[in-house]
Amino acid sequence: MSSRLLPMLGAVASALVIGGCASYHPLPLPEHARLADSIDDIRHTVPAAAPVAKAVVIDVSQPLSVDQVGLLAILNDPELRTERGESDLARADLTQSAMLPNPSVSLSYAALLGGPGTTGAFTASLAQDVASLVTYRSRVSAARAHVSEVNANLLWNEWQVAQKARLLAVDLYWGERSIESSEATFKSLSKEAADVSSAVDAGSMGLSELGPILAAKASAEHTLASMRLDQLKNWQDLDALLGMKPGIRFAIAAPHVPKVPSDLDALIASVPGRRPDLVALQLGYRSADESVRAAILGQFPAFVLGGTYGSDTSDVRSAGPTATFDLPIFNRNQAEVAKTRATRRLLHEQYQARLDDSVSSILALAARSHRIAAYLVKARLSAVTAESQAQAARRAYAQSDLDQRSLMDYETTASDRRLDVFGLERGLDEARIALALELGLGLPQTRTAPLDYRGNE
Repeated sequence: MSSRLLPMLGAVASALVIGGCASYHPLPLPEHARLADSIDDIRHTVPAAAPVAKAVVIDVSQPLSVDQVGLLAILNDPELRTERGESDLARADLTQSAMLPNPSVSLSYAALLGGPGTTGAFTASLAQDVASLVTYRSRVSAARAHVSEVNANLLWNEWQVAQKARLLAVDLYWGERSIESSEATFKSLSKEAADVSSAVDAGSMGLSELGPILAAKASAEHTLASMRLDQLKNWQDLDALLGMKPGIRFAIAAPHVPKVPSDLDALIASVPGRRPDLVALQLGYRSADESVRAAILGQFPAFVLGGTYGSDTSDVRSAGPTATFDLPIFNRNQAEVAKTRATRRLLHEQYQARLDDSVSSILALAARSHRIAAYLVKARLSAVTAESQAQAARRAYAQSDLDQRSLMDYETTASDRRLDVFGLERGLDEARIALALELGLGLPQTRTAPLDYRGNE
């Protein structure tokens, strides 16, 4: 009987092992970059956030709002393509944690070669590690919390990408307005310099009157060149976020950023439930807490329970239970307990620090927004007054009641006041956008980035 049982058990074991094995499939590296040639070639369909909702298609042929630019960055940023791998790793860890150790099987057969015996000896045993069952629930709970933590961190990464794209869109819009104003000023100074230079050549004006105009023109030219370089860099950064080749341009609509909420205190109190980074830290702390539980339960000594069956050479058969366990004299899992407790304490302090920093940033950005808004009111009035005075100076100059140098001063002042307004408008939009991020408002509450660049498996 035993001679037939051994090959049968071996065949069954081999079939189970082969049937559970994974197969190899190659995954070759890409050979070419996949940057879009135009904004029409990038993804611009925002998937539905709920089963009953509909997908939103962003019309890229029209001027894009700041929020739309942020969504396009989430959908197309090359760095976010790695999200799928990070999620898969977390789920793989969960699968690993949910696996119980395989039972151990031992088979032996000793053929009878001589002596008083009548048959070969056969022994079979089956054993299972029982200690792993004690920590099973805590290990799985920790792994599940880690999966949720990874998803929350990935959502926060999407928010960071969208935030960077939104700020770039704001800078590009107001940068374009500043460049247009500076170009008009430079054009006017160039015309004035040409007129004065002609008058100097004709002998009706002296070189002392030409010098200040040429200096103002050179300063305006330098400022304009710096603005254009900054604008070029911002466009290149935004193209990279959108997964496009450098040099692609599209229209950006005037920013309409919500004002500072009136119920700021209530929003601050609810920030921990909205901000993905804070939620991720909460989940990480929960995972660490479960790891502490698992480490404490891991003090239970290694314990293997099983049974044996065998027959000797005289065909005497026997069976019974077996137990193998460690004596917890030296190692009582003290190191793992201390390590997990230290990790939990570290995450506890990190969460407190992040929460303190977020509340501090919210209050600072709110105060900054209010202050910039107050300055902006005054700057707009000053810009209107300066432009009115510049127009009056142009009329006076046309009637020969004002000299060229004075006209240049009025026009330069009007240009500077316009640039002040554009700078404050930009600063106010940036502060309000940053405040919305700190409050966890205005961005998708679920992950939006596709599995890969084309949304394929």
